[in-house]
Amino acid sequence: MGYFRAIYSSDLSHRARAVYMYLKDHADAGGSCWPAIRTIAAELNLSRSTVKRALEDLCREGLVRKERRWRENGSYSSNLYRIL
Repeated sequence: MGYFRAIYSSDLSHRARAVYMYLKDHADAGGSCWPAIRTIAAELNLSRSTVKRALEDLCREGLVRKERRWRENGSYSSNLYRIL
């Protein structure tokens, strides 16, 4: 419970808390994960737009950093999320 204490006592929305815990649960030892927004939405039973808003909230609060990932040919691949 100690790790989530700051999340529990924050003013974050319920959607942002749920998405944060989802990312934390799926992160590797370095705090990185790369689930698709569609996957997060399906597993949390939220809409894609709700997940996007939650991710924006988490990035704005400095709890998560979103990094775009690119393929070798220069096309967009996916987002990498880092728990801070």
